[in-house]
Amino acid sequence: MSDAGNEQEIPGGEEPELSPELAEALDDLGPEEEIAEEIEAVDEASASDTPTDVAVASEPEPSSSDAFVASDGAVLGRDFVIPGVAPGDTDPYRWHTGIKREAGGTNAIEVIDVVKQFGRTRILNGLNLSLPDDQISMVLGPSGTGKSVLIKHIVGLLYPDSGDVLVKGESIPALSDDELFEIRKKFGLLFQDGALFGSMNIYDNVAFPLRQHTDKGEEEIESIVTRRLREVGLGEAHYKMPNELSGGMRKRAGFARALVLDPEIVMFDEPDSGLDPVRTALLCELIKEVHAESGGCYLVISHDLGTARRIADFIAVLWKGRIVESGPKEELFESENEFVHQFLRADVTGPLAMD
Repeated sequence: MSDAGNEQEIPGGEEPELSPELAEALDDLGPEEEIAEEIEAVDEASASDTPTDVAVASEPEPSSSDAFVASDGAVLGRDFVIPGVAPGDTDPYRWHTGIKREAGGTNAIEVIDVVKQFGRTRILNGLNLSLPDDQISMVLGPSGTGKSVLIKHIVGLLYPDSGDVLVKGESIPALSDDELFEIRKKFGLLFQDGALFGSMNIYDNVAFPLRQHTDKGEEEIESIVTRRLREVGLGEAHYKMPNELSGGMRKRAGFARALVLDPEIVMFDEPDSGLDPVRTALLCELIKEVHAESGGCYLVISHDLGTARRIADFIAVLWKGRIVESGPKEELFESENEFVHQFLRADVTGPLAMD
């Protein structure tokens, strides 16, 4: 096959006529080799003019001027959220005066700069709290603000992401499992619903800590359990099952169980929850009477103002994972802090809203 066969034939055998302008432009371009060289030179020049370290456009890092930055450097809205706080709030703690009025005496519990976060939700955010010994302290605050999470840190059921918890001078997060087991013997804990074992009668429920943590004989255990049940008004209920008791009776049975080891610290997680006003008042009187007899640090977690007025010696108000203000009951109820004033008087006007 000849080379002519490889050429594309133009219909009619004639080459197309070019306009005078196009012909002049082709003449100016010169031979194909020169055109290729000019294109390569232009490419090289373009490449040499391009910077090697081209900056990639990105979102500016939030600063303290446009977002709240926590003490650990985390940024609200980007690294974490606080329940009830809008991501754009640059000062969520403007109502937290940080005032701490001394209660007198020594402190049984110290919570120092504790931060606790679940996923992106930060429950405790730099919490500081001191609870005095030999007094009844109450931690008050709106629902969902971290009160129960605080109790779990104190007894070592949760560990802080940062910060420390001291109980009688010992760091709870630093304890080994065996040491933590021993220090928990200093605690008595009354849960919201009593947390009784449904398969055991009341006597065996109350005797359970003694059988688990001591070497006492059954005769001595019977003496202790009978005395504690009598103190809480359940002297005739030894052999009743938990489902045979009212809510108030279950709480009193749980209180008796919390006391059998003669703990140095007794904690109550919303003891008034689900009780009518009369039974709440009776339980409050019982707590005061037992504390007057036994002493120690009592910590009551609640949001009930009636309970606070009846039994508290010392009050701390918790909101958004930090203590707004703390001090003796009489001074807190007279506080000029807008949030404390609103909360302790159940006022509709103030920084606390329905959301």
